[in-house]
Amino acid sequence: MRNDECGFSSGSVLLSFLLGGMVGAGLALLLAPQSGTETRRRIRELADDLKEKGDHYIDDAKSKVHESVERSKGFYEKEKSAINAALEAGKEAYAKEVHK
Repeated sequence: MRNDECGFSSGSVLLSFLLGGMVGAGLALLLAPQSGTETRRRIRELADDLKEKGDHYIDDAKSKVHESVERSKGFYEKEKSAINAALEAGKEAYAKEVHK
């Protein structure tokens, strides 16, 4: 089954999986028998890792959006010129028919 048919992109599934894993790891840290100082240090490390991975995911998403916008601009300009050429040809054909 293709991604667009099931309604979820592979990126959103991956992000959901990563976030679920991070939440699970955070809960494991909170419930594990260790000192408060050690727990806070591990949670801080976990939060830093999550922030780093989130920043990387956001950067990837931004670059993909930018690429898509650039491709769309090229497509728009190409189609715009084709439509303008067709309009000009239609105007010329109309003018020739009117002058007959």
